[in-house]
Amino acid sequence: MVTALLTPTFARAADIVDTAVAAGSFNTLVTAIKAAGLVGTLKSKGPYTVFAPNDIAFAKLPPGTVESLLKNKAKLATILKYHVVPGRVKAADIAGKSLKVKTAAGLPVNVDGTMGVKVNNANVIQPDIETSNGIIHVIDTVLLPPTRAKKGHH
Repeated sequence: MVTALLTPTFARAADIVDTAVAAGSFNTLVTAIKAAGLVGTLKSKGPYTVFAPNDIAFAKLPPGTVESLLKNKAKLATILKYHVVPGRVKAADIAGKSLKVKTAAGLPVNVDGTMGVKVNNANVIQPDIETSNGIIHVIDTVLLPPTRAKKGHH
């Protein structure tokens, strides 16, 4: 009886890609990850923190946006990497903080944990989905990297 309590009976958590596939609400994201050739990366050891737009978030993009991105692998990969932060970051780690975090695309994203959690203009609607190689935070808006930063004022 005691050994049964000490032996983990739960299955190992799935990786980021398998977790997204199993959820059923990230079909567009999974299609994009495959099209951009990032499946191997997101199945690797990591750990990664992924701000994952659900299908509703992708549906908010202007018509034709997803289709045109699926044809531009380099741009699609940059946008997807903009949703990935190296390391394992839980919502509690940023609670009450506001910071800029470097993404896998090499561009910073604004993370604000002062009132809920926001990433740029996206709200985290489901935080802290644990995977074997990181954490997924579901967001309600697709993050678009800034176009080339211009120095100066508008």
